[in-house]
Amino acid sequence: MQPPAKPMLAKAVTTIPTGDEWFYEPKWDGFRCIVFRDGDEVELGSRNERPLTRYFPEVVAAVREQLPERCVVDGEIVIARGDRLQFESLLQRIHPAESRITLLAEQTPASFVAFDLLALGTESLLEVPFDQRQERLRSVLAGAQPPVHVTAISRDADTAQRWFDTFEGAGLDGVVAKNGQLPYGPDQRLMAKIKHVRTADCVVAGFRWHKSGPIVGSLLLGLYDDAGDLQHIGVAASFSMKRRAELVEELAPYRAEALDGHQWRDWANAETGAGGEHRMPGAVSRWNAKKDLSWVPLRPELVVEIKYDQLEGRRLRHTGQFLRWRPDRDPRSCTYDQLDVPVRYDLAEVLDG
Repeated sequence: MQPPAKPMLAKAVTTIPTGDEWFYEPKWDGFRCIVFRDGDEVELGSRNERPLTRYFPEVVAAVREQLPERCVVDGEIVIARGDRLQFESLLQRIHPAESRITLLAEQTPASFVAFDLLALGTESLLEVPFDQRQERLRSVLAGAQPPVHVTAISRDADTAQRWFDTFEGAGLDGVVAKNGQLPYGPDQRLMAKIKHVRTADCVVAGFRWHKSGPIVGSLLLGLYDDAGDLQHIGVAASFSMKRRAELVEELAPYRAEALDGHQWRDWANAETGAGGEHRMPGAVSRWNAKKDLSWVPLRPELVVEIKYDQLEGRRLRHTGQFLRWRPDRDPRSCTYDQLDVPVRYDLAEVLDG
C-alpha cells in the first residue's frame, strides 16, 4: 500500500444491528486518518486523501515510537480536553503557519485512536477478515500508551447500546458496527453507523447563494441565548435544485431592510471570534480559504424546524436538514433551552477501552 489511500466507509442505519457476526466500536468524533509508517518515514492521510502530517507533529512522533516499523493503520485523530472530545480544537490545528502549529501541538495535543490494521511488514491485510485484522491490531499495539490508543470494541449489542446512550456527552458521535467476516474495502460503505438524530426550531436570519447560480445554497440558522443575543449555530442545506429556486421567492419579502437592527450586521466577512466558540456567518472556511462564505441578511422573522445529530459547543456539529417552516412559532421563543444537551461522562472509560 502506498499513500494516499481511501478509507472504508459506513452507511447510516437507524438501529444497532445484532447477530454473532457483528463487532461494535464507538464512533469517534475526529479526523479520519490512515497512518503509513516505513521506518522514520510517516505519512498521515485524511479521508479525502490530503496529507495531515504537517499539522500533527506530536502524532507523527508517537507513531514513530509506538507503531510497528512498517505498517498501515486506520484510525482517528482526536483531541481530548477535560472529559470530552473537542472537534473545534482539531479545526484550529489546520493552520498554514508552522509556528502556530508548533504552539497548538503543545497547548492542545492530539491523540491517535487505532481501529484497523491494513498492512504489516510486507503483508497486505486488505483481504483478511475484520475479526482477524482487529485481533492482530491488538496484538501489535498491546503496549500502546497515550497519545496512542486502540479503540474499545465489543461483540455485545447491549454494550454498544450503552455506549450510544451514555457517552455522547463525552463527544462520541454514535456507534459503528462491523461485520467480522468482511475484508477491508477502500471507499466502500461496508460498515454501519448509528448516529443521534434530534430536531430543533431555529430562526432563519440569512442565506448564502449556491455556487451554481442565483439560487439558495443554505439557510443561516440562529438561536437566542440567555442575554437575548441571536447566535449563529449553523446552516440547513441539502435542498433539490428546484427547491433552491423556490426558496429565492419565498425569502425575497424578508430581504427588505433586513440589516436595520439585525444583530449580525457587523459580521460580514468577519473572522471567527471568541476562540472559535462562536462562529460568525461570514467567517473564513478553515478548509478552503477561497470558498465564498458571503451571505444575504434576512429579517429574523422566519422559524424553521430542522433535524440535526449533535452539538459542538453551542452550534451544530454538522449541517442541519430542513424539515418544515414553523409559522406558528415566535422567533424569540427559539432558544438554546429546547436543545437536548447530553450529560457528560468520563471519556477515559471508553477511550481506554
